Amino acid sequence: MGSTFAGLEIARSALFAQQTALYTTSNNIANANTEGYTRQRVNFEQISPYPAAGRNRPQVVGQQGTGVEAGSIERIRNSYLDAQYRSQTGTASFWNTKSEALSRMEGIMNEPSDSGLSAVMDDFWSALQDLSATPEESGARSVALQKGQAVADTFNYISSSLSNVRGDLQDQIDNVSVKSINSYLNQINELNKQIAKMEPHGMVTNDLYDKRDVLIDELSSMVNIKVEYQESGGMAPTAAQGIAKITLVDEEGAPQAVLVDPDTKTYQEMSVQYGQDENGMEGVQSITFGDTEIPVEEFTSKGELKGLIDSYGYLEDGAIKGTYPEMMQNLDKMAFNFAKALNAVQQTGYTKDGSLSGIDFFDAGDSVYGAAANISLSAEIEGNPDLIAASADGTSGNGDNAKKLAEAMRSPLEELGGTSISSFYEGMIGTLGVNAQEANRQAANSTSLVDQADLQRQSVSSVSLDEEMTNMIKFQHAYNAAARSMTAVDEMLDTIINNMGLVGR
Repeated sequence: MGSTFAGLEIARSALFAQQTALYTTSNNIANANTEGYTRQRVNFEQISPYPAAGRNRPQVVGQQGTGVEAGSIERIRNSYLDAQYRSQTGTASFWNTKSEALSRMEGIMNEPSDSGLSAVMDDFWSALQDLSATPEESGARSVALQKGQAVADTFNYISSSLSNVRGDLQDQIDNVSVKSINSYLNQINELNKQIAKMEPHGMVTNDLYDKRDVLIDELSSMVNIKVEYQESGGMAPTAAQGIAKITLVDEEGAPQAVLVDPDTKTYQEMSVQYGQDENGMEGVQSITFGDTEIPVEEFTSKGELKGLIDSYGYLEDGAIKGTYPEMMQNLDKMAFNFAKALNAVQQTGYTKDGSLSGIDFFDAGDSVYGAAANISLSAEIEGNPDLIAASADGTSGNGDNAKKLAEAMRSPLEELGGTSISSFYEGMIGTLGVNAQEANRQAANSTSLVDQADLQRQSVSSVSLDEEMTNMIKFQHAYNAAARSMTAVDEMLDTIINNMGLVGR
């Protein structure tokens, strides 16, 4: 038969096991509101029964249980839900970044409104129409010149504002995204090193796993990544998660660069390279991780970084593409051809004193590039409304050329694809509205999917106070029962040791 003291050992093991479970439950409750915390569970295991199988084992009725032990404390986590969440959060971050950039652009363009470029150009058109009716009135000439100045100022303001936002986007790329990504990679690599030192000695580093998962979640919002785990070796327990390998993947899931390498215990630092088009406009040319350089056209990894690059601009086939560069290029094209069209009419008309004009109305430079930023009234006409060529033949009271100036703003231009200046601008604003609406819709949809994925993940991993209170009561009763069992065995032993042999005395 087994030892008389076996009952004490069984009760002792039960006390220790239930105590461990109570402590784990308390830890869950304490961290119920801790960001990134994953609830933990004690895995109870039976201690090997007595007697063990063998030729010389005692001939007893059967094997007798010898108690319980806390085999391991593991996190309750679903890797599939993690992967789904990280995939969705990258897409959501991409569209939210695009949506924010387009929203800022809409605010700058300020259309439709009473102070947008469209309204200012309409005011200028109306002033020219009024001038054509009363070409001899100084007031009408002054108003027309002032409205022309307002158009130039509005072009300048919009171009400057778009350029400033591009500068902000570049700062976000360099000082927020790149630095954040490198920080996440460094921290993940350092946690890998700590985990690799502890797991081989039989430790399950749940708290380190949680910290690493939070960083991986943040990294997945910046770029598309694939996460794999490699065993750390030694005496690592089954519940050990291992060392994380982080790989950058494209939108099809194909690997592009290893960001955190568990074999070498290193990470690849990221940097962004810029290039210029023939006009000197700057855009992203490539992204480098360590020694791996990825041309920007191959960097299809959805995430915040990709959204910033698409908004700021990138170099493709020698030309700058992207949300803001394309709007600025169209604005330059519009300003240059606006000035060119009105100058052509202005030069062939006659001024107030009946002389042939031969001067420009606007000065937008010799190149389309930068025209919106540089457009202004010509040096000759600025402050001299009498030099507006309102007359078509030089006779007093003739305002036909002023009418032609107004018509030039509404006439089709070959340089603008056969559309008028006004129609070209309406097309720009219409495209902006469609793109912004699409970005907002995609951002809302992808954010909803992220919320759903996170809700599913939290339903598995987060702490439920109701469940933990139920577990606490269960483990408390088990602890009390084990204590009562030990008391019963103690009373039995007391009877055997102190009371047996007194009978018959």
